[in-house]
Formats: sequence, structure tokens, C-alpha cells
Amino acid sequence: MVGLGLSVDHVTVWRWVLRNWSGACAGTSAQDVRQGVHARKVMESYQTWFGKGPELSILRMLGLFDRPISESAFGALLRPPAICGLTESLTDLSPTERRTIFARLRRARLLAGDDPHNPGQLDTHPLVREYFGEQLRRQQPEAWKECNQRLFDYYRALAPQLPQSFKDMEPLFLAVICGCHAGLYREALREVYIPRIQRGNASFAANVLGVRGALLSVLAHFFKQGRWGSIVETQSLTPEDQLFLLMQAGLYLTQTRGLGAPEARVCYQHAEPMFHSLHRPELLYSGLMSQWVFSLVTDKLNVTMQIAERISQLAQNQNDAALRLGAHQVLAVTFCFLGDFEAARKNATCGLVIWRSGIVQSPVEEVYSPAVICLTIEALSEWHLGEVAPCQAAIARAISLAKELNDAHGLAAALLWATILAHLERIPDKVARLASDLIELSTRQNFAFWLPAGDILRGWARSASGSTAEGTAWIEDAIRDYQATGAMLRMPYFLTLKAESLHMAGRTAEALDAITNAEAWGERSEERWWCAEIHRLRGIFLALIGAEDAQIEAAFCAGIRIAKEQKSVSLEKRAEATYAEYRRQKTSVSEGRGFRLPLW
Repeated sequence: MVGLGLSVDHVTVWRWVLRNWSGACAGTSAQDVRQGVHARKVMESYQTWFGKGPELSILRMLGLFDRPISESAFGALLRPPAICGLTESLTDLSPTERRTIFARLRRARLLAGDDPHNPGQLDTHPLVREYFGEQLRRQQPEAWKECNQRLFDYYRALAPQLPQSFKDMEPLFLAVICGCHAGLYREALREVYIPRIQRGNASFAANVLGVRGALLSVLAHFFKQGRWGSIVETQSLTPEDQLFLLMQAGLYLTQTRGLGAPEARVCYQHAEPMFHSLHRPELLYSGLMSQWVFSLVTDKLNVTMQIAERISQLAQNQNDAALRLGAHQVLAVTFCFLGDFEAARKNATCGLVIWRSGIVQSPVEEVYSPAVICLTIEALSEWHLGEVAPCQAAIARAISLAKELNDAHGLAAALLWATILAHLERIPDKVARLASDLIELSTRQNFAFWLPAGDILRGWARSASGSTAEGTAWIEDAIRDYQATGAMLRMPYFLTLKAESLHMAGRTAEALDAITNAEAWGERSEERWWCAEIHRLRGIFLALIGAEDAQIEAAFCAGIRIAKEQKSVSLEKRAEATYAEYRRQKTSVSEGRGFRLPLW
């Protein structure tokens, strides 16, 4: 180390860097910043010592990679003709001479030692990669592009033509990234991403391998510095290509970061003008469906219904079975959350008739299968309409169909509705089991939207089983996580679960506050499917804290009235039974005994 002309301080810093192999400069403290600066000075000293020798070229080439590289990948960069200003000093070296250079870098601790399990593999510290790789990109842009073009060819030839596992497909992901770095955007998209990674309309990597997060990391390279919505300015991508990329990014951002992800909305906003300019009905349908999903989760339901009606009109004009199935799905869902259960079931049934008439292939990739969602809405509507046995069969079929179709998002939606139905039937053990299934699926698939919903229901089941402190804490934490996704859909319902849990913990006054909050959320979103139950619970909590009879009566009567208007037989019976019990106990209360109204 002395021969390199480095000070003792530099040696100390460099040892500190090597001890903190996972990213020494990632800290935010002043000391970390100072040490990061010193580490950069150390590398500048090495660069001065190496001059323009082959060692510097090797370090710059290692900066092209984010992982250890094989001897064959490194060899792809060294094949003739030499890359100007980079590999001239390396192409004619004998294997012995090359090993001597590697040994020199290892003695300087700039290259990791030999790995007996991966002979010939080259590895270095992330800081070394970043420093010398960025230097190559900025100072030698043509060499940078040529390196990436060679790696693009190398990686796409390395993978099987149609890989069946993520391990075998990983070289194709690297090929797309290198292709983008080389400016080969269209080739990366048309020759690798669409035909070999996604297999055209099959969306193989997403739907079969379930690697949506990895797909997003690849797609980010088609956008300006990873800014979703702003595609790189290049003449090689056609408007159709650009629209495809925007829709792919929007879809996987929605699926991984939540149905209310603002990044997805940015993609769809940039895509909307293209739908109209390209005059492609299936693309317009895809765009409207994306807008509908985002609006359902984050906007007022009357806005969502306007989009659903546009989808319905488009489907009628095109007279396409797949579009009509999708239209019935969005109408069924929107009517359901608005509390019009008859209209919801009617549209769900019509959608299922289309689906059962034969194979209906959607012209675009959707967040989840319309048939699965129609079955879930049919199940919930039947429960409200008092048909409990058929609803259980429908929700079981929804779960089964989602598994058959390998539709992970559809399965998450079906499991959530199944868990909600178990709560409606007041079966804590079943709620806990189904919520655990939803949590496991969401964790495995990295579903930010569905995971907290499962946690909320699991918390309710915990409280209903007697562990109220733990259950309430789970619910409160999960509601915060759910809101962090940008969603307000189902918030009135989730807040009533919190209210029930607080009441079971003996905190009825706080439960009443939660109910008031649930009602406010309902007013904000126009979500009414749980409105009757909110009023019934308000009546219970008011009675238990000794409120005025007029307030209590008004709450119970509002619950009964709304249930009748919505033709929710199940909630009407529940509200009437609770109201009848309240009136029966009023005599006891006048004699000095308090109310003991059960939640169910």
C-alpha cells in the first residue's frame, strides 16, 4: 500500500470502506459523508497510480455490472475489434498476462479474491463499480454504448429462447437493460421484452412467473431517469411502442404499489392522448379500464360511474364479447359500492353469462380477470339480498377460478371478499384463516394494496377471539399502511372494524369516534354499501354511553331505512333485531340497569 503513494489516512478510510461492503456511503451522518468523500479520493489516487494502464480499463468495465460477472461475460467485451479507448491494451494479452493484472488489482483490494465455487468470476466493491462505471459513461460515452451493445447481444444469446423459470430468464432482463443503455430501445422491446419475456399477450413473466417487480426494474430503463410517464426521447420507438410501455408500467405499478399508486396515474395520464390519436378501440378500452381502477380506489364513486358508463358505451359500439364482459364487471363493482345490490348482481350475472358462453379473450392485459370479479360481486350482492347459501358457492368459485387462471390479483380480490363475507357472518376463526391466506399471498406477490386489508381483518378476528389490545393495534397499524397506498375505497368498512374492536376492548366512546370517522369517509367517497351498518353501530354505541333517546332512535331508524332502500335483506334484519332489542331493554334501563346490546 505504501508503494501506491497513499497516506495512512487514505489506507484507514479504504479499510473502513471494505469493512462496510454493502454501501459505506449510504449513511446520512456527517461522518459518513466525510468518509465517502475520502473513499472517492482513495479511488482517485488509485486512478493516478494506474494511469492509462489495463487496470483502469478493467475497473471501468466492471462498472458496467451490478453483480459479479463471469469470465465469458467479460470476454464478450474483449472480443475484436477492440473498443476504442478501452480495450486496446487488453485484447492481445495472454491468459497469464491477464491473470497477472487481476492479481495486481486483488493485492490493491480493488478486486475480490478468487471464488472457488465460481472460478473465473470477477467481483468488486459497489463503490468501485459506481465510481469507475460512472466515469466510463460520462467520459467515454461511445465506449459505454459499445460495451452495452455487446452485452445486449451476449445476454440475449445466453438465455434459452423461451425460458421457463426466472433464473433462466434473468439474462433476458439484463439484455433489455443493456439494450436501453446502448440506445437500442426498439430492439430491446421488440426482440426481447415482448416476444421472449412476456410472450406477447400471454404476459408470461408477469402472470406465470409473477416477477412484476423485476419487470418494473426493466421498464424503468425506457423512461427518463426512471421518471414514470416520461419515455426516453428517441426516434426508434413508435407511438404504439410508447403506449405499450406506458400501459405496462402503469399496470405493474398498480399491481405492486397499490391500486391508487400515483405513479400509475402519471403513466395513464400520459397515455390518454395516444388512445384517441391511434384510433384503436382496444387501447381506448385499456386506458378507460385503468382510469376506472384508479378512480374506484381514490375518487368519488359518481366519477367512477361516469368512467364505467364510458366503458359500457364503448363495448356496445364495438359489440365485442370481451369488452362487454369488462363493462359488466365495472358496472357491477361500482353499483355494489354505491349500495345498489340488485343492479350489481344483474351486471355481474350478465358478465358471467358472456364468460360462460365460451372462451372470451381480453384484447389487453387487465389488473384481474373480469369473470373472477363478477363472481365476487355476485356473492356479496346475494348476501345482501338474503341469499346466503348461493353467495358461499359463488365466492368459492371465484377463488377456484382465480387459481385456475393463475390470476394472483384476482385471487387476492376473491380472498378479501371471502374474508369480508366471513366477517358478515361473524365467524372469527374463518376470518382469521382467510385473512392469513390473503396476507401470505400478498407478501409473496408484493401486493401493497391487498396486504394491509388482510391485516385489518386479521386484527378484527384477533379482537373477536379475546385479544383486543393486540387486535386493535393491528387494525390501527394496517389502516395507516392502507391509506399510505393512496386508497380510500373500503375505508368506511375498515373503520367500522376498528370501532367494533375498540368496543370489544371496552373503549366504546372511542368506538363512537371511529364510527363518526367512517361516516365522514363515506360522505367523501360516496361509498354506501356499508352505510346501514354504520348507523346500526352508531345506535348501539350511543345507547351504551347513555346518549339521548332521540339520537339513538334516529341512528337505528336510519340503518333500517337505508337497508330497505338498498334492498339489503341481511342488514335490514340485523338492524331491526338490534332496534327491537334496544326497545326491549329500555324498561330495564329506566329501572337503573344499563344497556347490554350485542354487536351481533
